[in-house]
Amino acid sequence: MSERYPVIAVTGSSGAGTSTFMQVFERVAHQLDLRLAFVEGDAFHAYDREQMQAAVSRATIRGENFSHFGPQANLLDKLEALFASYGRDGSGQVRHYLHTDSEAIEAGQPVGTFTPWEPLPPDTDMLVYEGLHGGVVTKELDIARHVDLLIGVAPIVNLEWIQKIRRDTGERGHDPEEVTRTILRRMPDYVNYISPQFSRTDINFQRVPLVDVANPFMTPEIPRAEESVVVVRFAENARARADFSDWLSRIPGAFMSRADTIVVPGPQQPLAIELILRPAVEQLAARRQRALGASTWTTAD
Repeated sequence: MSERYPVIAVTGSSGAGTSTFMQVFERVAHQLDLRLAFVEGDAFHAYDREQMQAAVSRATIRGENFSHFGPQANLLDKLEALFASYGRDGSGQVRHYLHTDSEAIEAGQPVGTFTPWEPLPPDTDMLVYEGLHGGVVTKELDIARHVDLLIGVAPIVNLEWIQKIRRDTGERGHDPEEVTRTILRRMPDYVNYISPQFSRTDINFQRVPLVDVANPFMTPEIPRAEESVVVVRFAENARARADFSDWLSRIPGAFMSRADTIVVPGPQQPLAIELILRPAVEQLAARRQRALGASTWTTAD
């Protein structure tokens, strides 16, 4: 962890909805006049698309489990090194994974490959990571210890699968049966490496549908915001202030289900995310300014 160069990690599996949080961070950064370094977790996969397909085929023949959820398919040592380097002096190396044809055309490379490693932009105020492994701890490494604010995004698993199927088939052109096979293949790694992170988070956001999604592989549509609620839980020692009384007064239809948990109607999720995350970012920014020796720090209007 670092006072001068804070690291924020939004962790959740593919299809969980973590990209929504990046949009909120962009707005909050603009409002507070902060410069953020955004890092995508996919950049730390160990293999490009063709290499990953070959690696999965070899693992299947050997009867071994192998997926992007597990450490074998990722450069987690490089991710930990990035967090450590950024926390030390604001530096680090990143790259970008080219998911779509449009991204590939712009980069002048084949789709499913990585851009070259390059330095982070200089003079940023904090780093925001979005990906699978922001809170991972294994026998070999401890990524979570470098994070100043850890946020979990974990829809109930059936909804998570529906969102992944719709995204990968609709936006990335994958075959539905291929996506289903991927979900099944990743399950052991989900249990061992993804789920445990949500016990280390400061705040968890879990979307819960209010309609029948008992068979996610046959559900044609993602439940609408109006057909869901968002359960937001603060850890006992969360490194973010929880002002439940204020949020209850400002978020229509919100209520407390436990002393540490607020439930928000689905359509109010963007408002809730911003109300909850903005004070947390302000807190980190103020701490950073104190560490840098600034006398005062005020928020923007």
